[in-house]
Amino acid sequence: MSDLLARARALLAEHPVVDGHNDLPWALRVQVGYDLDRRDIATDQSAHLNTDLPRLRAGGVGAQFWSVYTRSDFAGDEAVSSTLEQIDAVRQLLDRYPADLAPATTADDMERARAEGRIASLMGAEGGHSINNSLATLRALYALGVRYMTLTHNDTIDWADSATDEPRHQGLSAFGEEVVREMNRIGMLVDLSHVSPDTMRDALRVSEAPVIFSHSSARAVCDHPRNIPDDVLAALPANGGVAMATFVPNFVLPEAVEWARRADANMNAHGLHRLDTTEAGLRVQHAFAEAHPRPLATCATVADHLDHMREVAGVDHIGLGGDFDGTTFFPEGLDSVAGYPNLIAELLGRGWSDADVAKLTWHNAVRVLREAEAVAAKLSATRGPSIATIATLDG
Repeated sequence: MSDLLARARALLAEHPVVDGHNDLPWALRVQVGYDLDRRDIATDQSAHLNTDLPRLRAGGVGAQFWSVYTRSDFAGDEAVSSTLEQIDAVRQLLDRYPADLAPATTADDMERARAEGRIASLMGAEGGHSINNSLATLRALYALGVRYMTLTHNDTIDWADSATDEPRHQGLSAFGEEVVREMNRIGMLVDLSHVSPDTMRDALRVSEAPVIFSHSSARAVCDHPRNIPDDVLAALPANGGVAMATFVPNFVLPEAVEWARRADANMNAHGLHRLDTTEAGLRVQHAFAEAHPRPLATCATVADHLDHMREVAGVDHIGLGGDFDGTTFFPEGLDSVAGYPNLIAELLGRGWSDADVAKLTWHNAVRVLREAEAVAAKLSATRGPSIATIATLDG
C-alpha cells in the first residue's frame, strides 16, 4: 500500500483534485460567526473542521468549489442576504491567504493557479432558493463570482423538485426551465446534486451546456434519494457533464442509511437541525455515535461508487466532491481533505490507469467549465438577459 500511496501522491502533484463541494464557509458561519482569527485555517483545525490549508496541501487539492450554501428554510430576502454573506466569507479567505488560495472564475484561472502552486478557489451556490425566484439575482451572483448553482437543496422550491421532499412540479416548472437556460447563457454550471430524478432529467433535456453533480454518488450502489440513477448517469456523455462522487457515509454505504435516520431523529429530539455543525450539534452527534456505533464506510466504499459511475457514464464524466464540513462523519481514510491520496491509492490498486485518475481528479472538471464558457459565449451573442418572471411563466 505504501507504494500505491507514493504513486497517488505523485499523480496528485501533477493532476490535483478539483473538489466539487466544500462547506467550510457555512462551518465558519455557525461555529465562529466568520471570525477568522478564531479559525485560522493556516494552522491545524482538525479539532473543529475537516478543512485547513495544511490538509488541503497534504490531500493534493488543486481547486476547490467553496459552497456559498444557505439553509433551505431561509426564504426570500433572508436567503439572498445569507448567500451574499457566504460569498463575502470566501472573499475574506482569499484576501487573508493569497499565497495559498487563488481567486478563480474560469478554466484558465484554474490552470493558472495550478501552475502557480496555489489552490484555485471557485464558488457554488447550493439551492435555487438563493435567488428568490429572480433571474436578475441569478445574474448578480454570477457577477460576484458564483460559477455553479445547485437547483435545490433539501426542500422543493417554487420551480424545482428536491430529491428529499415531496414533488410539486414533476421536475422543473416552466420558470425552472428558464433558470437553466439563463444559467447556460451566462456560463453558470447547472448543478443537479440534491434534485429529484425528474428534475435531473428535465435539466438534461433543457440544458445546452454540460451539467455537474457537485456531490452525489451512484444510486445503484446505495439506494439513497440523494444519489444518481443509472439512466441519468448514462445520459451524461451526450450532455458532456460530470458526476462528482461524494463521501457522506449514508449516501455511499447502504448499512449507514438507517443509522443516519436514527441520528437525525436524535438531533431533532434535542431541538437541533439535523445538519447542525455547531459545537453543541457535534457533541450530540458524537454522543449518539458512541452509544450506537455507526456502520463504517471506507475508501473502498467510495471506490465502489466510482467504479460503477465509470462503467455507466464513462471515465470522462466523473469527478470528486467530498462535502467536507457539510456533515459530521466521513469514511475511514477520508475524514478530512487530507485523505484524497488514500482514495487514489485504492483506485490504483484496482487497476485504474494514471490517465483515468488524472481525468477524475483534474481534467474532467476543468473541461466542463471551459465548455460551459464556450456555450455562454455563443448564446450571449444571440440572446439577451431573460426578463421572464415566475408569475408570467408559472402563473
